Amino acid sequence: MKIKFLIFILTISVSLSFINAQERTKDTIDDQVVNVVKPYTPTISDAFKIKDTPKLNDSNAVKKKAVKYNIFSIPVASTFTPAKGKAATVDKASAVKLYDNYASLGVGTYTTILGEVYLNHELSSTENVGGYFSHHSSAGGIDDVVLDNNFSKTSLNTHYSQKLRDFSWKIDAGFDLQSYNWYGLPEDFYTDSEINDIDPSHTFNSFNIGGKLNFEDALVNDGSVRFRRFGDNQDSGENRFIAKTSFDIPIQDQDLSTEFYIDYLGGSFDTSLNSNEELKYGNITFGLAPSYQLKQDDLTVDLGLRLVYLNDTEFDENKFFIYPNIEATYRLIDEIVIAYGGIKGGLIQNSYYDFANENPFVAPSLFIAPTDQRYNGFIGLKGKLSNNVSYNIKGNYFAEENKALYKANSISTDVVELEDYQYGNSFDIVYDDVTTFSVAGELNIDVNRNFTLGIKGEYFNYSMDEQDEAWNLPDVTGSIFMDFQISEQWYTGASAFFVGERKDRQDVTGTLIFVEPISATLDSYFDINAHLGYKISDQLSVFGKVNNLLNQDYQRYLNFPVQGIQVLAGATYQFDF
Repeated sequence: MKIKFLIFILTISVSLSFINAQERTKDTIDDQVVNVVKPYTPTISDAFKIKDTPKLNDSNAVKKKAVKYNIFSIPVASTFTPAKGKAATVDKASAVKLYDNYASLGVGTYTTILGEVYLNHELSSTENVGGYFSHHSSAGGIDDVVLDNNFSKTSLNTHYSQKLRDFSWKIDAGFDLQSYNWYGLPEDFYTDSEINDIDPSHTFNSFNIGGKLNFEDALVNDGSVRFRRFGDNQDSGENRFIAKTSFDIPIQDQDLSTEFYIDYLGGSFDTSLNSNEELKYGNITFGLAPSYQLKQDDLTVDLGLRLVYLNDTEFDENKFFIYPNIEATYRLIDEIVIAYGGIKGGLIQNSYYDFANENPFVAPSLFIAPTDQRYNGFIGLKGKLSNNVSYNIKGNYFAEENKALYKANSISTDVVELEDYQYGNSFDIVYDDVTTFSVAGELNIDVNRNFTLGIKGEYFNYSMDEQDEAWNLPDVTGSIFMDFQISEQWYTGASAFFVGERKDRQDVTGTLIFVEPISATLDSYFDINAHLGYKISDQLSVFGKVNNLLNQDYQRYLNFPVQGIQVLAGATYQFDF
């Protein structure tokens, strides 16, 4: 305001001065008339430039002397000849020849045979065909086990794939044959003659066929289908069909990532555990999981949910489930510290195939039902301490309804018309509502690809609803993996597994006696394995393996001890055709 006021005063003052000047001029100068005779023709006067070399009137000036000189050009003979430069050679390692196929065979103690064959052939630049065969068997011979305890696992898989301009596809098929024994017979319950009448063998067979499609720059990202037939030598059978697809739904400038699946399961057992009636099970589920991703600076959030519709085909029941599907990550310190967390859930489809692969000593008389994982909340930190060291720390909280637990079957003292798995030497499935809290840690070290080390550990705490214990679930697990390339020819590696204590309980049934249930605590165990190999040539190498290095006589499940120290040696040959 002061500035504006000063400008205003200054303007008024200048105007008044100009008016006064005009008035004074009128007082002294009379009006005159000027007649213009001709147009004005201006001229330009001459300019006077300063000379470049002005004359100096100096008596002390020194006069320049004239200098006369001549240049004589004389050629000089040179004997120097520069040598041509050469680029320095760089020592580079010879390219390692990679082969598409290999065959491996090893034999060891307990009459163990281990074999693998992998084949892959490029029919053209866009087509591949291949197959895989594996076999692992042992004649048994576990100390203090009276029943046969041999096992055998054989797998055969083939595949064909093709990659085109806009999409790629693959089809594969496989067959599996596994043989185990219910050798975990409880002590002091059966006579030698009764034991001799037991045939503990249990054989599984499986056939599967499926395919997968991947699309480039399309609304549908991928799709897959899989059919599996699983059965055993006890007239059990199971069919499962799974179809999945994922696609993006454009919404304005963003995409809504969506997954959809159909899961059908149906099967039957020849008899149930406590009756001679056929036990059937089956259901079909439809799942839809849309997810929307938000990104802002160092924060990434996936917001979604999972909708599942369940139709129980045997009990004619329908259920609808809604699960959270949320996850977020935030980079606290670039790649060094990344915080993450979320809450997810889902309906877990249990099957006879999955149970038998996890515990091959289950009885062929299970009640199969899905597990409702209401939510799985997790939070953690992960990142890289350096280019070679990464870590992950995570906490979990699970809330599951109808969680499947392995529990030892009852010991029956009435041996009349008992099945071979009803002598307390098999496992049943029991279900309960379980909440689980766990803390896990992981550390991975990778140095120049010549040395890798991985360490994992996890602690569990269970809360049960009806069952007294979380049967056969450990409270602590841990593992260590290590691989080391000693030289171009020598390589070695080791692995170790730690499993904490587990609980189990076995009832005793019979018409003539009554015995309290047998509660058992399985000891923790530490299983160390190691291998050493030597590369004779680019194609041929030999190896040796040692399993259960500490020769621990632990039980993986109640009354099922494992083999002691095992030594195996063999060779691997790589080739092309």
